[in-house]
Amino acid sequence: MGRVDRDFFLADAVTVAGLLPGMEIVIGDGEKAGRYMITETEAYLGVDDRACHASSGKTKRTEPMYLEGGHLYIYFVYGMHWMLNIVTGTADDPQAVLIRGVSQYSGPGRVTKGLGIDGTFNREDLASSGRIWIEDTGFRTELITGPRVGIDYAGEPWISKPWRFIIRNEKEKK
Repeated sequence: MGRVDRDFFLADAVTVAGLLPGMEIVIGDGEKAGRYMITETEAYLGVDDRACHASSGKTKRTEPMYLEGGHLYIYFVYGMHWMLNIVTGTADDPQAVLIRGVSQYSGPGRVTKGLGIDGTFNREDLASSGRIWIEDTGFRTELITGPRVGIDYAGEPWISKPWRFIIRNEKEKK
């Protein structure tokens, strides 16, 4: 197992979003250094996905989505929260996976705050970075899938796509 290499991130966003839960984000330096199991993700599948930022075309904000898979796309929302996205697929095919939850933090704004991730991480390369990367621990568990959160503006069929992946906990199995 160990650090995930570039090839992992070259798959489409839906595939990567379904594989990331159970893996760990490793923050390699600073006050918030540590390991955090990914518990929830959402996939955004490129220019045809009306919920994806890239559906409106390439802009200064979305440029990182056009990089090769494995780079980070970090953006600021509501004047208060950074969002952590992992770019997937090949260069110039803008797809990304939003990290919605990790072991200690639920909600994408809490994730970045808890892990100390801000705009300085934008465009960071997970395949070579010394301060953040993903590790495959070999842990696999049952996932719940469902629609993505907060994308009513996208309309159907995008609202109903089951592209949100959540680790099922023991309480939900009963």
